[in-house]
Amino acid sequence: MQDMNMIRKQAKDYQQTADWKGIAISIEELIATDDRRRELLQETETLRAERNRRSKAIEQLMLEGRKEEAEPLKKETAELLQRLKEAESKFRQTMYRFEEMMLRVPNLTSPDTPMGRSDADNAEIRRVGDVPEFTFNPISHVELGQQHNMIDFARGVKLGGTRQYVLKNGGLQLHRAVQQLALDLLMDKGYELMDVPSMVKEETLIASGYFPANRDQTYGIHGEDKWLIGTSEVPLISYYSGETIDLESPKLLGAVSPCYRSEVGSSGRDVHGLYRVHQFAKVEQVVICRADAELAVSMLEQMTANSEELLRLLELPYRVVAVCVGDMSQKNYKQYDIETWMPSRGSYGETHSASLLLDFQARRSNIRYMDEQGKPRYAYTLNNTMVATPRILIPLLENHQREDGSIYIPKALRPYMRGMSELRL
Repeated sequence: MQDMNMIRKQAKDYQQTADWKGIAISIEELIATDDRRRELLQETETLRAERNRRSKAIEQLMLEGRKEEAEPLKKETAELLQRLKEAESKFRQTMYRFEEMMLRVPNLTSPDTPMGRSDADNAEIRRVGDVPEFTFNPISHVELGQQHNMIDFARGVKLGGTRQYVLKNGGLQLHRAVQQLALDLLMDKGYELMDVPSMVKEETLIASGYFPANRDQTYGIHGEDKWLIGTSEVPLISYYSGETIDLESPKLLGAVSPCYRSEVGSSGRDVHGLYRVHQFAKVEQVVICRADAELAVSMLEQMTANSEELLRLLELPYRVVAVCVGDMSQKNYKQYDIETWMPSRGSYGETHSASLLLDFQARRSNIRYMDEQGKPRYAYTLNNTMVATPRILIPLLENHQREDGSIYIPKALRPYMRGMSELRL
């Protein structure tokens, strides 16, 4: 949970951030609920103390054989127990409401976060690489996938319904190749790589800050407390939940996992091809570091640079944008997105997202370290997409297509593609 003292001190800032992020919460109501919670806690503790005092007095009278004197005290105590029961019930109800509201309190945003309502208000930081100028009419990844017999949408829908697909032949090879290239790059940079559960408990999603906001985007297993992850950030954050860890150096964690999203509310948006699908794979970066703002921003820049390095190896043009407050999720403090040029869209499309969360997740997950004074402190956490596929196949296929129908394979991918330099019809 967020620090209630900070919420009280910066109530206006929290309310404004919630409004910009589109989170329905009244900070004023939250503070009033906290006041009521504290009052009821004090009341129940006072009543419990009085109950204990009277119980001891009755016990002493009974031991001394003074039963007649004990009887009126017993009656008074019974009335007190009823009052205590009612106070405890009110406290539980108020506490439930308080915790429910606290789970919806947003993280504040960094001072340099652009103001805006949607991705249209994100601020471009830099562009890298040249957008291709074709001397022929380029075709989409959907057509390329069909021509090369490597993406089968029709049978994917037959098997799993809308927004499903089958990757095969060169499509599957590229899908696996970009993942392995991403993992190798992270390994070279000192990341500890993991294969994590793709089914997690509800508390894991709450701890990482994905619930309650993203519950409707998450597939649950009927009859079980199991949910399918939309990113391996979720299990990577909770890997150290409830622990006090050594953060002399930041924890660099990476994972590859299948991911699932219901895409509720995205009907009619980006439904063509591989851009917005229900099942995909991600190589994810997570960093856990000391509560040092300068260090955390530096780590955010490094994580973003890792993804940029991958895109340069894939020989793809891209741009980096600073995400505005209205396009941020509840949990993010500062965020960069990387958008890669997609010829079929005639624009850049999001392929990576890097976020700094300060101690938002660590508080929920209870991840702490000992500071220089030997006191426990909540850590800072960050995350970033190293690569998400098959979305990355959109720019990979479309930017590298040739007039004769062949598709160029970047040099960095060839060791993972059995040495192939191109895909031919």
